[in-house]
Amino acid sequence: MEFLAVEWMGKPAWMWAGFLAVVVALLAFDLGVLHRKAHEIGVRESLLLSAFYIGVALLFGAWVWVRLGADSGLDYLTGFAIEKSLAMDNVFVIAMIFSAFGIPRLHQHRVLFWGVLGVIVLRAVMIAAGAALVSRYEWVLYVFAAFLIFTGGRMMATSPAEEAATGQGLVNWLRRHMPVTDQLYGSRFFVREKNSAGRMIWHATPLFLALVTIEFADVIFAVDSVPAIFAITTDPYIVYTSNIFAILGLRALYFALAAVIHRFAYLKQALAILLVFIGGKVIAAPFLGLEKFPPAISLGVTAAILAAGIAWSVWKTRAETRVDT
Repeated sequence: MEFLAVEWMGKPAWMWAGFLAVVVALLAFDLGVLHRKAHEIGVRESLLLSAFYIGVALLFGAWVWVRLGADSGLDYLTGFAIEKSLAMDNVFVIAMIFSAFGIPRLHQHRVLFWGVLGVIVLRAVMIAAGAALVSRYEWVLYVFAAFLIFTGGRMMATSPAEEAATGQGLVNWLRRHMPVTDQLYGSRFFVREKNSAGRMIWHATPLFLALVTIEFADVIFAVDSVPAIFAITTDPYIVYTSNIFAILGLRALYFALAAVIHRFAYLKQALAILLVFIGGKVIAAPFLGLEKFPPAISLGVTAAILAAGIAWSVWKTRAETRVDT
């Protein structure tokens, strides 16, 4: 068992294996127990499941705090809060993608489940590449910071509809290069149908196209969120674990947020300000004689910006019709 003690990206292999074991167990419990049979997920079930995932994430954060120290624990919590908030913004786009493909709530969980599996792999690749760049070229952090400031400004001017449309070119390409059915076939991604020549061949369904579009959208979102967490900490273990724990609960949170999505009308502006702050503090730190901003300050400002954005959204939309749960 000596290989478990071998360091990989700054941490012993057993720490990575332990984290992946927790993720696999959560996914198996979700798919094999909670959602063994397809059903529509209501707001109440969504909130309870989301609370469970957040609880597990916070327990893991407590373990990080004890094992790696207070600074690492605060970095994990800050990264988790930022990624969770950016994931909440993803809900707007995911809802539009499901609407565009006519995916009923009954089958949305299946798409999101397989989407999360893709995210786990894609984020691992992007974070490993980012960690390699930062460890070799420290100035890359300032490039990330400048990009975050630019992204924050762009986010102010970009609507969810425009973000959802970013994958339309890929969908059009898929439709030209592979047969696609005009209708859904339950929760199936592929079915066998006759083509124009009367031969039985495999066709993709709109459910598969929705999955591909959501995965593509996550790549676009990762371009924002991965530099954001690297601006908090360059520890690949903290970066990856906080990212994945935030995304794991996205599927659960989606069904609750999608029902009250109109109540978070100003969250996007808060996220834009947050990205500008994260990028700005990286650039400002050397001028203030700091190697990096204290983790406690980063977490406090992050929480304050997000709380203000949510509170303002709820206040401004208080006259909206309440959604029954």
